[in-house]
Amino acid sequence: MATGDRVGAPPLWPVEARLAALLPDLLVFRKPRGSEPELATAQGVLLGVHVTGFTALMDRFSLSCKSEHDMDKLAHIFSYYISDIVEHVLCFGGDILNITGNVLLALWTVEQNQLSDIITLVAKCSLEIQEKFGIYHTREGQDLQLKIGLSAGRISQVIVGDEQRQYLLVIGRDVDGVQLAQRLAQANEIVLSWNCWKLCEQYMFEVEIMREDEAVKLRDMRISDPFDFDEHFDKCLDYLPHYRTSADILRTALELDPDSALEQTLRKHIMKSLLKKIDEGQPMEYISEFRTVTTVLVSLELHKTEWMLHLCHLIQEAALYISTVIEKGGGQLSRIFMFDKGCMFLCVFGLPGDKKPDECAHALESSFSIFSFCWENLAETKLVSISITNGPVFCGMVGAIARHEYTVIGPKVSLLARMITAYPGLVSCDEVTYLRSMLPAYNFKKLPEKMMKNISNPEKMYEYLGHRRCIMFGKRHLARERNQNHPLLDREKELEAFQMAQQRCLHLKKGQAVLYEGGKGYGKSQLLAEINFLAQKEGHRGLPVTTVTFIRVLPLKLKEADSKQRFYAIQTLMAIFFEIDTCPACYRQECLFKQLHGMVEEPLHCLFNDLFFVKFPLSFRVSHMDDLARQKKVKACFFQVLQKAVRETPLIFLIDEAQYMDAASWEFLGTLLSSVPIIMVMTLTPTFTLCGWAQHFLQSPQAILVPISKLAETSLLRMACWELGVVSIPQELQIYLLRRCFGNPFYCEVLCQDLLSKNILLFHDLQKEEEETSKWETLSANAMKSTMYSISPASSEDQDLYVCTVKDDVNLDTVLLPPLLKEIAVNQLDQLNPEEQLLVKCAAVIGHSFHIDLLQHLLPGWSENTASPLRLREGLSLLQTEDLEFGVPLLREAAWELWPKAQQVALHLECACFLQDLACRCGSCQGGDFVPFHRFAICSAKSSSGTSRFCSYRDTGSILTRVITDKLQLPSPQDSFQFQTKSPRSQEAFTNEHYRTEEEFLDQVNWRLAQTNLEKDMLTTKPCHCDEILKLVLSPLTQHCLVIGETTCAFYYLLEAAAASLDLSDNYMAFFYLRKASSLLGQPSAFSYLKKHKVKICQFEEATFCRLRSEVCFNMGQITLAKKLARQALRLLKRSFPWTWFGVIFQTFLEKYWRSCSQSQPLNNTSENKKKLAVLQQRVHCLSLLWQLYNLEATASSRRFACLATLMQKNSAKEFASEAQVVSTYVALSQLSQNMGDREKWLHCEQMAIQKSTLCWFSREGLLATAQLMQALAYTKLCLGHLDFSIKLGFQAHEICRHLKKPALENLILSVLFRSAFLKKKFDLCVHVLESQWALISQGHDVLGLACFYSACLDLLLYGEGWLCRPFGECLHFIQHYEHSCILTSDFNVMLGVHASLAMWFAQDSQWNLFEHHFSRARQLVKRTNASLFGSHGFVRFLECHVLMLQKIPEGVFKHTPSETHRQALKYIKEFFSRCVTCPVYHQWVSELKASVMRYGRRESTRPFDTCFTRIWIEGKFLEENNSFEGNLGIQRFVRVADVKENKDEEEIQEYIC
Repeated sequence: MATGDRVGAPPLWPVEARLAALLPDLLVFRKPRGSEPELATAQGVLLGVHVTGFTALMDRFSLSCKSEHDMDKLAHIFSYYISDIVEHVLCFGGDILNITGNVLLALWTVEQNQLSDIITLVAKCSLEIQEKFGIYHTREGQDLQLKIGLSAGRISQVIVGDEQRQYLLVIGRDVDGVQLAQRLAQANEIVLSWNCWKLCEQYMFEVEIMREDEAVKLRDMRISDPFDFDEHFDKCLDYLPHYRTSADILRTALELDPDSALEQTLRKHIMKSLLKKIDEGQPMEYISEFRTVTTVLVSLELHKTEWMLHLCHLIQEAALYISTVIEKGGGQLSRIFMFDKGCMFLCVFGLPGDKKPDECAHALESSFSIFSFCWENLAETKLVSISITNGPVFCGMVGAIARHEYTVIGPKVSLLARMITAYPGLVSCDEVTYLRSMLPAYNFKKLPEKMMKNISNPEKMYEYLGHRRCIMFGKRHLARERNQNHPLLDREKELEAFQMAQQRCLHLKKGQAVLYEGGKGYGKSQLLAEINFLAQKEGHRGLPVTTVTFIRVLPLKLKEADSKQRFYAIQTLMAIFFEIDTCPACYRQECLFKQLHGMVEEPLHCLFNDLFFVKFPLSFRVSHMDDLARQKKVKACFFQVLQKAVRETPLIFLIDEAQYMDAASWEFLGTLLSSVPIIMVMTLTPTFTLCGWAQHFLQSPQAILVPISKLAETSLLRMACWELGVVSIPQELQIYLLRRCFGNPFYCEVLCQDLLSKNILLFHDLQKEEEETSKWETLSANAMKSTMYSISPASSEDQDLYVCTVKDDVNLDTVLLPPLLKEIAVNQLDQLNPEEQLLVKCAAVIGHSFHIDLLQHLLPGWSENTASPLRLREGLSLLQTEDLEFGVPLLREAAWELWPKAQQVALHLECACFLQDLACRCGSCQGGDFVPFHRFAICSAKSSSGTSRFCSYRDTGSILTRVITDKLQLPSPQDSFQFQTKSPRSQEAFTNEHYRTEEEFLDQVNWRLAQTNLEKDMLTTKPCHCDEILKLVLSPLTQHCLVIGETTCAFYYLLEAAAASLDLSDNYMAFFYLRKASSLLGQPSAFSYLKKHKVKICQFEEATFCRLRSEVCFNMGQITLAKKLARQALRLLKRSFPWTWFGVIFQTFLEKYWRSCSQSQPLNNTSENKKKLAVLQQRVHCLSLLWQLYNLEATASSRRFACLATLMQKNSAKEFASEAQVVSTYVALSQLSQNMGDREKWLHCEQMAIQKSTLCWFSREGLLATAQLMQALAYTKLCLGHLDFSIKLGFQAHEICRHLKKPALENLILSVLFRSAFLKKKFDLCVHVLESQWALISQGHDVLGLACFYSACLDLLLYGEGWLCRPFGECLHFIQHYEHSCILTSDFNVMLGVHASLAMWFAQDSQWNLFEHHFSRARQLVKRTNASLFGSHGFVRFLECHVLMLQKIPEGVFKHTPSETHRQALKYIKEFFSRCVTCPVYHQWVSELKASVMRYGRRESTRPFDTCFTRIWIEGKFLEENNSFEGNLGIQRFVRVADVKENKDEEEIQEYIC
């Protein structure tokens, strides 16, 4: 059941058993006797158990804001409590008649002479129940206690209803006696009715006589020997023919043989919605839900009658009428029960499968109809009272496995009986029902507040007076007003349709109608508000102002109730036209007379008396007209008035929700459209069926139907930013909104308002300068700013700009939907059949996107062909062959919220068990963990912690796991590029080869690429699908673990997800997962010895957590924190990194001599050594981070630390015994040496990397190392000036990297390609490279990548001979908004080039003040750069600015006289040659600049600015022209396409595209 396994029926039970478990033995074993009402009498003993404190407990829950969560706890408490009592009663042979609210009623049916023995049995049962379950202490502080009443004697069994639905009642004096005994009993007491006391063996009981009430309070039983009662119990069993015969089952009724006649009889006593689910074979535990319903309680207080049969007929008549009316309104009569003064009927609207959009209105109207019927037709009725409430309840099974009932539990259900008592004789409803009914206010009357028992805070109550037509007409208004701050999005086509209709109406003088059709929330009302604004704007439509100076607009918003009033829409529109809708009633007639004067004859004015509620004198002419003639005359007068009006002023009717228009109004508008040049604009909802006149109107050639589509994703996110008052929102919030809204603007608006009301967002000033922080917990705003790349152009410069982030302790996946949106989604869900509903509910637990195998795992009997394709597509849409995702907004979230907590946890656990075997790298990456050897490093810790109840630790690199994982991968056609070795040489032969030069290495690469085959060598060339693993496995798996409370496993998979995100260059999502992991660990302590994590993790996981955070901080520009975390990770990995220069010297000595001399045995691949491999791998990562961090600073101290880090990395890589790791390490050493200006070491390390790369073609990791090496070689050749060779290497590295899906490396390769092509003056190729780079960077919102991109764009603007990739304004806009970002301020090399290029641009434009600003910024950065390519490039740009400044000083263009002299310039040039010795590609350029400075120093004349530097660039003397590669280099394609021609001697054609 909903609250646990205790009420879940075994799946193998036949239908008869499942039905019998829902019904008492009194019905299961009865023999039908004829037509209803059926009356039978028997002797028996009744036991009534009343749970006290339950209403008070519900009241406590109702005061909290988490209603769904509290409903779950409430149902859990009650179900477990009552199930124990039910099982105890069944053990004593009792028959559970019903469980109504907090009252259980049981019956022992026996002969009269057996009553005394059975009373003894029931009394013993009652005493044991009080002893075992008398007090139940809840965590909320409200105890549940029992009051038990016993009665015995003659009991009447009544069955009322018809052939479709029947209900069981027990009535009689002794039934009233058990109810009286319950009321007399106090908590933990047992009271016997007086008749029961007279029939029992009185000597066996210790009692207290309650003489005034004629009842007896039971104290105890006089049983000296327990065996005496055992004999008595065995004796009583002979009186109970249906007592269980097996110890495994509590009821004989569950073991009956299949009987179709019995099944048909039992089905009549069960609600239709429940029967459908039983017929579908749904498990009982899947049936329970939490949903918002409308409950109706009808109380009939009857006059006392001596004729039992007469009473039965009275209840039968009432039940038939109530059931008919309730079902017509979309509800169900749940149960009928008797009380001391009469009978009550509990009805429910909105049960699973029955949800309707207007259930509150239907409930009110049905209740008033029942109220009127009972007063008018039931003669014995003394008082009729009806109460209606709306709110969240638990709808599901309560009880034990052998006997349970479908019921509704919740505070709103308990409120019903209190309202009946407080407001007798009325149809009363709560405020929620009043508001959600959307019925006119004049149909209600507010009731005075009254105190109610156990209700601490009663809400406002209203009396429903029935549907009454008020003496009034509608008023002009639209549902929405135009918001000037929020422009209309994505509605250009819709507005164009209106503008075209306007022009046709004005030019052709014919009426035009535009009908906008769209679902709820698609912005139809907002579109009308925009049209209302545009229509009244002078000179709109592109017409001259003198043509039309004023347009009159008549707006009207209709409601569902308006469709029931004939001619209501036209009546209101004409009232607006005559301007009498807003004037006081006393002046209405006078105002109307002025409007009609001159247009309608005065004798005809009285025709409008009934329409406009005026009292013109009845004329002789009108008095002789019949009703039909009057109606025709009224319409003719309206036509006459409107024709005259449109001659003077164009007229537009705006009708919102036109589907609620009555048929007579449709008919009038259809005639009006064909005869009067008027414009009509309406909105329609497609789900409504229109009347015949409406269909005829739509078929008119002058009417056009315009469908309104959903908003595009970008427009929806812009709208969300407007609603939240920010310029950008985080990625997880984007996913949250896109998955729930599906382009629906109304849903977006409500969700944003809900987020604000729940206070789960934090807002940060975007313009506030970023500062480095020393705490991980304060990085949310920095992480958000690091991903932004667009600012709304509408935002003014003086306007405060904000971004928002989600609070760390908030999980957006579990944020509940607002009630309004949940109701809409549940309505959609209930339109599906029961099988599809269960399918959607199970899919909702899995997630938004999932693999079809997982759904089949949860529902083993389900297949794709089970449900109709059309209905399936409504809820789920096929992504690929085996992947599904939800295709209807809100459906997944609403379906997930319907599950009770216990079932949620069970299903999430099933999902986690299924997904945990797939949580590894894709098959093309050879499996394994994203954190290398993760599971082996923490295997012992997890197994000892006792929390890994579903985690298994198998080698995910196995073939079996790769095959399973491959089910999640469906490569797209363009990912068909493969590597293949056609040479017969073996791998061993190939590994014996050694490359000696770069050319030989490149030849080998070309040879390997030429051996491409689609059928072989799939291991290394299969496209990577780790992004799908992250989306469909790791990310959902973390959510499953969090829901089921497996925090240790959740932490494990959060680390995997963060590592996968970093591997895919998605730094923000990595931060997102690590922030979740941080919240699991809890707040850190200020003192390390007090640090205690909430989740038990091993030292390796803590080190990995630090390493991943360090990498994220590095990518965010938080350099200090990144160093701190990397050092902390190394310390946890038992590999310390020194803090002082002395420590660096000592550690360097150890690494060079002691570690290099110590011979370590290579680790094998056995599982016991994989933990060591995991530690080594993390050490390599940490040391790689450290040298990159220290390399950012150009100080001598930082260089020493960087050198030590690379040395330690090399030693760790050798210890790791991985060729790919060694190659990557030598590439890193080469890059560091180049940055430091050590040419000899730079080229040596590069050569060593080439020598070690022989094994890299036989694994994907090796391919990545090869791509890194090729990028490094391209970089090297660029620095040395071999541009053709650099371009060739770059293209082939890009081809491999693109296939490996490594965006960060691909971006770096493209940067090298651009610089080579730029210096080679291939500007067309530069543009194509930049466009590809933009497509790559914009996907990940990489701020540093964008800075490099815009720096390249500025170079192209300055020297590109007219070629343009991005305009200067966009480049400047980016720099202005992000120049204070920690990411950019931490990279001095890139920012030096950016500021120097900006200074050059402003110099060209003679904006010398801006030139000075950026030049000064560049001068501050130049000393902090290194010899890298970006640093050298920025240095050259700075020298250009410096020389230019020297030339312009004599002209006095600077506000502040610069202190720069030619000596200072020569000093900078000298520093360039000494620092950038490893970048000779710029040396000739700088030599020309030096010559220019020296000429200035000798007071030689200098050439103008526009030719000084461009001559150096155009002539290109510093570069050696080499056209050998140009023949093979094109700009049409980047990717290599090998096309082997049969008739051309196997000639290979290669093209490169951008």
